[in-house]
Amino acid sequence: MASEAEIKIGQVDDVQELHRAGLETVPDRYIRDGDDRPGGDNVCALAHIPVIDVGELTRDDELNKLRLACEEWGFFQVVNHGIEDELLDEMEKLAREFFMLPLEEKEKYPMAPGGIQGYGHAFVFSEDQKLDWCNMLALGVEPAFIRQPKLWPTTPAKFKETLEKYSVEIRGLCRRLLAHIAETLGLAPGTFGDLFGEAVQAVRMNFYPPCPRPELVLGLSAHSDGSAVTVLQQDMSCAGLQVIKDGAWVPVHPIPHALVINLGDSLEASEIDSPWFLSGAAMGIRAWLTDQQALAAHARAQVLTNGRYRSVEHRAVTNSEQDRLSVVTFYAPAYDVELGPLPEFVTDEAPCRYRRFNHGEYSRHYVTRRLEGKKTLEFAKINQITTAAPEELCSCK
Repeated sequence: MASEAEIKIGQVDDVQELHRAGLETVPDRYIRDGDDRPGGDNVCALAHIPVIDVGELTRDDELNKLRLACEEWGFFQVVNHGIEDELLDEMEKLAREFFMLPLEEKEKYPMAPGGIQGYGHAFVFSEDQKLDWCNMLALGVEPAFIRQPKLWPTTPAKFKETLEKYSVEIRGLCRRLLAHIAETLGLAPGTFGDLFGEAVQAVRMNFYPPCPRPELVLGLSAHSDGSAVTVLQQDMSCAGLQVIKDGAWVPVHPIPHALVINLGDSLEASEIDSPWFLSGAAMGIRAWLTDQQALAAHARAQVLTNGRYRSVEHRAVTNSEQDRLSVVTFYAPAYDVELGPLPEFVTDEAPCRYRRFNHGEYSRHYVTRRLEGKKTLEFAKINQITTAAPEELCSCK
């Protein structure tokens, strides 16, 4: 990874300040090329992603709905998920209060060039890169060694306390969902929990102010996630999140107190070795893991299932009237885990599609590149590997 001194990102304006200035135009760095602009004929506003009742997943029919959602969409909303409405409301309220602070207060928690924790723009690595119409606050949560306490805001009051409680609840939900996802695959409910070890968890809060020319910009570039699962809480202002389905972009319409779940690249591809990192060697790994890896953890689900369940590209769009807020949690395997397709999903009809790789290695790959569709997953595909020995490519058989 390039050092901070080597990364030149040029002028990066704070988009909330641009909005407050009352601009009627958009700076060139935010204007997308024609094919990359939102809107057009490839938006299917009438479609809806599936909705899953978590409390009913003990029933075969609801579990089958979850299986179909994973196979056909890679995205779904969950209701009756067990997290109190009051906690969701408080987390959203405090996140919004943070973004409403004066710029000089928010800049006390700066995201370094090329970094991925703190306040600012993530995934920016060059001076000519197109920028997203979004401000972010990104924080490593678990394990403790990925945290950077100096970047956790002390204002507004109770922000840290609420985020801690919120993250515990989201972590529990991720574990429950992964247990049910394992069941849909015919695996024991504890399969992914056992394989993942001390799972990595990070949070990113996104704020999208109104844009004078929303048809020219993206709030967040199209990408798939590097996690096993991602949990997104979105406010009720408007449908800004879009997912790709059969070549068209489908808006994710907010449901009060529902959470949006998507599968990451990891579940598409994995067999996992040595999930526990209690050894001296594993402790050494902790020394070289950077804060940037905390949020890269969201593309591994695709690997584990050898492509049976797929991560899906998604993006965020803006509008000219309303701002929008989302709170996103990424949940992924421990950094020292090795990933590759589980043997259950490799057959003569479905040959091994992904090589084995170290999660920490993939994390570095993910966070040192701009968001660009599913290109980061090519890192793991066997047809992209030309130098590895055959035994390194797949150990499924």
